[in-house]
Amino acid sequence: MEIELLLFVVTLCATGAIAGITAGLFGNGGGFVVVPALLAVFPFFTPPSEALVKVAIGTSLASIVVSSARSVMAHKAKGAVDFDILRSWSIWLVLGVIGGVAIASYTSANGLTVVFAAGVLLYSVYFLFPEFVVRPGLVFAMPTGKGKALLAFVLGGFSALLGIGGGTPTVITMVMCKRSIQQAVATAAGVGFLIGLPGAIGFLFMTHSQTGALPFGTVGYINLPALVAISIGAIFTAPIGAKMAHNFSEKRLNRLFGIYLVLVSSAMFYKAM
Repeated sequence: MEIELLLFVVTLCATGAIAGITAGLFGNGGGFVVVPALLAVFPFFTPPSEALVKVAIGTSLASIVVSSARSVMAHKAKGAVDFDILRSWSIWLVLGVIGGVAIASYTSANGLTVVFAAGVLLYSVYFLFPEFVVRPGLVFAMPTGKGKALLAFVLGGFSALLGIGGGTPTVITMVMCKRSIQQAVATAAGVGFLIGLPGAIGFLFMTHSQTGALPFGTVGYINLPALVAISIGAIFTAPIGAKMAHNFSEKRLNRLFGIYLVLVSSAMFYKAM
């Protein structure tokens, strides 16, 4: 039992370390790494249950609060975070998250798995074929008014359903509006924090009737031991990812991450079937 517990902690610390790097590098909060990792690890330590999907999503959102905050601090030191965007988007992001959490509370585990798989596959298009998403020569202005409200609201709701930080759409939007990739990634990390905090609170207080089927240390739909282990890993590695974002061309890393997302999506679709 002690060996199993040690393996559990080490595995989740490693997961957090990888999530921290992706949070700093891509501004995505690390949810694409944390959710599938938890769904792979939890069944080894607790009986299979439909509730595990919600525990994975809730714990991921809580871990995003830590990884995104650490990433924002690292990017802030380089003056790359656009806090004006964060302030103007915040209310709509939070309202969207509230809607997403409400939908998640009434959605089956299989439904959430399919949503996650489809969402991950959609995101992979940007990382694999960025030229199809961000067309060279097309210049837009940052959305304002109803456009900004709609974008932030949908982004918050969809991200809460997937347990991710919403960084990729933020990066795409800012790059299409001729912001630097460094500023886009830095600001996207802040968006992850604004999504992760209310999302985690929502899953923390979400009611359920499967107490016995949940992993040890789970409160609401957040597993505290997993959260601590993942956060420890992310705290140390988020600045590494942020440094990489400022010092390296990420084209090859984007492609590798895109391939990873396709593999994750395929595995989740298989799990849903």
